[in-house]
Amino acid sequence: MHAPDGFLTAGTAVATGVISTSAIGVSVAKAKETIKDKQVPLAGIAAAFIFAAQMFNFPVAAGTTGHLLGGALAAILLGPSMGAIVVSVVVIVQALGFADGGLTALGYNVFNMAIVTAFGGYAAFRLLRRVFPANAAGVIAASGIAAGLSVVFSAMAFSIQWLFGASAPVPFDTVFGAMVGVHLLIGIGEGIITGLAIGAVMAARPDLVYGARDLDRTQMADRPKVGAKAFIIAGVLVSVLFATVVSQFAVDNPDGLERVAEDEGFIEAGEDHALDSFIFSDYATAGVGNETLSLALAGLVGVIVTGAVGLGLAIAVRDRRAAEPADLPDESVTPAS
Repeated sequence: MHAPDGFLTAGTAVATGVISTSAIGVSVAKAKETIKDKQVPLAGIAAAFIFAAQMFNFPVAAGTTGHLLGGALAAILLGPSMGAIVVSVVVIVQALGFADGGLTALGYNVFNMAIVTAFGGYAAFRLLRRVFPANAAGVIAASGIAAGLSVVFSAMAFSIQWLFGASAPVPFDTVFGAMVGVHLLIGIGEGIITGLAIGAVMAARPDLVYGARDLDRTQMADRPKVGAKAFIIAGVLVSVLFATVVSQFAVDNPDGLERVAEDEGFIEAGEDHALDSFIFSDYATAGVGNETLSLALAGLVGVIVTGAVGLGLAIAVRDRRAAEPADLPDESVTPAS
């Protein structure tokens, strides 16, 4: 879903840029009311992990791959506002430091990959919580399904933008059908990764999961926990492992958006990245001949930068007067049953 410059018209790029900037501004204000001090390190870990996980492209069909978007994951962990901020950090760092996603395309990439997935994914999660049991297993199941749906929401958002800002004479319904079809498959992978990640945090520190704050406190207290330092160290190590080792096994085929662009004939509308000669362009370290080391170094730098920026923003927006979990304002329309 990292669209290059030129996939949509300049007017659409400007319009989505304004919308995305406004949405992130509102999210910053809202996050002040919801994020607690003990969740601040989790924001940095989430940013680092999502960056690292996005480096791993998994196969979904013949010649097509997908990767984690992470909006629903971040929203369930931190709340949709902070979740949107965290994934925006990842998308912006990828565009500026790794030539992944165009610079003029930042408006619609942030909107599609961060805002739609965080708020849309969390809305789906809240609805699904009404269906599943009010326990840890219910949270994990709702997380996985909601994450899968968030990928489809993102594909639909790009298709609607295509309706108003197409760069080639390809009908809207053609793009819509192709985008939704392939991203339904990618959503399966998104759901599995998200479910596993939420399950791991629920097992270790369920008190940190924003989407599980309504669970019975006695039940939460009975679940195994690890100390804050151990949790942070584990989160950092997992992120580094994904960025330096797991990423080596990424499948080198077009992702869902690229496949649709190739099949429907608008791939040539994409423009070369303005920073394609940067030291870490395309997740390779300039001057390092060994491909494995080159990728690992780029991934490690990305994890450090996104983690530090995510942590810094969480520190900046947190409100030290924030209420305890039971008193936190809900960012959804209706509470879970």
